[in-house]
Amino acid sequence: METRRFGKTDMQVSVLGFGGSEIGGMGDSADAVQRLLETALDAGLNVVDTGECYGASEELIGRVAHRRDEFHLFTKCGHSSGIAGPDWDPRTLEQSIDRSLRRLRTDHVDLLQLHSCSEELLRRGEVIEVVERAKAAGKTRYIGYSGDGPKALYAVQCGAFDALQTSVSIADQEAIDLLLPEAARRGMGVVAKRPVANAAWRTGRPPEERYHHAYWERLQALDYDFLRRDVGEAVGIALRFTLSMPGVHVAIVGTTNPGRWAENAARLEAGPLPAEWQGAIRARWHAVAGEDWTGRQ
Repeated sequence: METRRFGKTDMQVSVLGFGGSEIGGMGDSADAVQRLLETALDAGLNVVDTGECYGASEELIGRVAHRRDEFHLFTKCGHSSGIAGPDWDPRTLEQSIDRSLRRLRTDHVDLLQLHSCSEELLRRGEVIEVVERAKAAGKTRYIGYSGDGPKALYAVQCGAFDALQTSVSIADQEAIDLLLPEAARRGMGVVAKRPVANAAWRTGRPPEERYHHAYWERLQALDYDFLRRDVGEAVGIALRFTLSMPGVHVAIVGTTNPGRWAENAARLEAGPLPAEWQGAIRARWHAVAGEDWTGRQ
């Protein structure tokens, strides 16, 4: 699988990564999740991304700690998620970081990300100081920000972070103009989340998960021709679009299907999406997108 240098860091990342949010509710199927993770690693993925509020995700990922030297481990902090303290309180943040390390069965992560906090909090500086201290203490090698829109732009421009995680897909293109050029100028590693827009079109009807309805509605309006093709082919085009955007280094895909990694890796063998296809998708977005089509958190 293709790898890319992750901004100015020393990490060489696979273009596909494992998104840990969907496994968070599979706590009663720990063996199945371990097989899922091992299958991803066997397929050549070397990025595993999770977060403090993804249910049992961190603990389940900790089950592959014996393969820790085979992948770059990313997590997020900011939500108390059971800790006796308010979200974003510096002490709560510190406790959350230490809890994440225990859950993940490691003494450090490769990337610790602030989990979509507000621009106001970023400007006050206390939350940034917490992750900077974690970096100085060796609890993380790099620090980043996960989020979208103006607050993410401030995170990029403030110069504190090594990496940005943000929404980039055929249905979520705000970041392509707003964030990616600035992140590239600053040499930041960029993680694209929801790179296939949750494949919200695949059943031909609104998804059961209401959170995905925004993508369904956008895609109905965008009406891309390629979405009428075989679902696998359409997913491949969507994924190649995201990974063709300048400045994107890795796209994280969440799934509970062990075979998905090999399928997606095969879809990427076609290479970058042709420039004319990229242009057509971008032009359609600019023609149709409403002012409220901002990055999905």
